[in-house]
Amino acid sequence: MGDHVRVFAPASASNLGPGFDVLGLALTEPGDVVEAESREAPGVEIVEVTGDGGALPTDAARNVAGLAAADVLRRLDGLDAGPPLRRGVKLWLQKRMPLASGLGSSGASAVAGAVAVNELFGAPIARRELVASALVGEAAASGTPHADNVAPSLLGGIVLVRSYDPLELIDLPVPAALRVALVHPHCEVSTAAARRLTAERSYALDDAVANLGNIAALVDALHRGDLVQFGRSIQDRLVEPVRAHLIPGLADVKAAARSAGAFGCSISGSGPSVFAFAGSDADAASVGDAIRKAFRDSAGLESDVYVGPVNTEGAVRLD
Repeated sequence: MGDHVRVFAPASASNLGPGFDVLGLALTEPGDVVEAESREAPGVEIVEVTGDGGALPTDAARNVAGLAAADVLRRLDGLDAGPPLRRGVKLWLQKRMPLASGLGSSGASAVAGAVAVNELFGAPIARRELVASALVGEAAASGTPHADNVAPSLLGGIVLVRSYDPLELIDLPVPAALRVALVHPHCEVSTAAARRLTAERSYALDDAVANLGNIAALVDALHRGDLVQFGRSIQDRLVEPVRAHLIPGLADVKAAARSAGAFGCSISGSGPSVFAFAGSDADAASVGDAIRKAFRDSAGLESDVYVGPVNTEGAVRLD
């Protein structure tokens, strides 16, 4: 057992067009950091949250990092052969990404909390099993335990959630040339509110069939490294039409991405961030600049742009 650990958990882009709640990928930046230390008293204490502007609670029972950490402690106690050791931890959460951004902010905090506590006690729980603990925090933030953010943030790469009960995750191939341009306009969309929109909607069978075809084609394209087909498969006829009005200027943004050479473009999670794919760093940078300009011209919004490969490491211990 170490006395102190720090863990970075990256942001993520989820849904990837047609894959509502079942597809996601890890980004290289931004992300959150959780520091963990053991303490004599059992349970979880959150000492401080920084970078959130005072928006997040330090009550561990209401904070996603604290909830995920508490679930890891519960699992660790279950591993003991004798009476539970009743472990305790202190956490410091550093928010290094915007809230309500569509970047998996709550998921990154939950992942960092879960991984930090596991590392603090010698990492006896396998990485894939920690996804379930991170989901405890994610469910508190969004109202449902969806894994399309926490799984790639924890494991890295592009992840397909084949099943939730039981939880089954499939790692998809990441083509070497694939680059992501992720643009976060300076506005917010509540994940819980966006999910209510989808829950209250009925969907046509034709639209469901279209999404099924695109998911299958997307998976096939990744296995063959066909970025053109991959981009063509980034189409969503179910969720994006319901949420489009939440993202100012979305139609112009997508048109700008296509004109700049993007293979595909859609809303990241609940938004307002959008992602687009390209085949090189230079092309991804051009696409990101085009999207940023479109947000400015169409909606008067400034944006942050993140460009890079898919993060294949996931959450990492910093020390």
